[in-house]
Amino acid sequence: MSKDKNKESNPKKELSEWQKRNQEYLKKKAEEEAALAEEKEKEKQARMGKNSKMLEESKKSSSESDEESTSPSKEPSEKAEKTQKEDTKVKKEKEKKKKEKPAKPKIAPVHIWRAVSILVPSVLVLLLSIYLLTPLSTIKHIEVKGNVQTQADDIKQISGIQDSDYTLALLLDKEKYAERIKSNHWIESAKIDYKFPTNFTIEVKEFEIVGYYVTGEDHYPILSSGTIDSSPVNLLNLPETYLTVTFNDEQQVKDLMTGLSSISEDIKSQIQKIELAPSKATADLLKITMQDTDEIVVPLSELSKKLPYYSKIKPQLSEPSFIDMEAGIYSTSLADKRLEEAEEKAKQEAKEAEKKKQEEKKAEEKKQE
Repeated sequence: MSKDKNKESNPKKELSEWQKRNQEYLKKKAEEEAALAEEKEKEKQARMGKNSKMLEESKKSSSESDEESTSPSKEPSEKAEKTQKEDTKVKKEKEKKKKEKPAKPKIAPVHIWRAVSILVPSVLVLLLSIYLLTPLSTIKHIEVKGNVQTQADDIKQISGIQDSDYTLALLLDKEKYAERIKSNHWIESAKIDYKFPTNFTIEVKEFEIVGYYVTGEDHYPILSSGTIDSSPVNLLNLPETYLTVTFNDEQQVKDLMTGLSSISEDIKSQIQKIELAPSKATADLLKITMQDTDEIVVPLSELSKKLPYYSKIKPQLSEPSFIDMEAGIYSTSLADKRLEEAEEKAKQEAKEAEKKKQEEKKAEEKKQE
């Protein structure tokens, strides 16, 4: 009675909000721990059941083996069949385990190509760097072909190729070095050929010698480009027949070579001498002397146009002739031309003499005054 009275005298206090949440949390935690303990108990029982099953199977197999050993009535073929089945079972289990093993991940082809695209150039750059650091990188054998008037050493020098230059640099810039060689006035064209491993061939084509500029006893070669070489040739090296030119104006010689380039070889081979013979009407008039002593006068500016007519006129000439192509085209006997020139010269001399006589007379009259 006293206890009941105490309970009645001490009424239950109302819980705060925080205490309520705490009690709920403790309750929930207790439930989770109970569920976890129950799950562990189930796993334990499952393991124990599995172990007992394996123990029973081992006992069963041992009993069967004992029966087989004690029972002589069983045939050997049955034992062999049973052994074969067991082996098959073991093999299947092994295969199953192999299949269950996770396969190694394969490398995607794109990653392989990326690696190759980086590794290959890197290896090549490394090999090239090693090569350039060795003396092998500057070894080169150079041969010059096609040169007659020029020396091989001069061609090599003008090309700018140095012994210290890289072989690879020469291979990559062949055109640049060939262009340098063409700066020599004798060289019309040049090219450089490469042959593995370090052999280079400089093949040149020289301008032809069309004639010789003659002054005194010196003969200077005139090239088909119109250039006059600055070195006279030895008289013993001159050909039996050749064309001589008596003027050396650079532009006029180039125009002459340009004009002759369109003339047939038959006519050019007959020309012995070309000289300037300007008249009052034509400042660039040329006098051309042929091998058979025929003489032709023709303007330099019209050389390629008019000189080819000589091949048509020549068959009609019965004696050495003078062919005038200054204005039109006509021919006359060279003897008549010489006579005409002599008469003209005599008249000119007479005029000069008369003029001089008159000047002397005037001078005397002035003195007398």
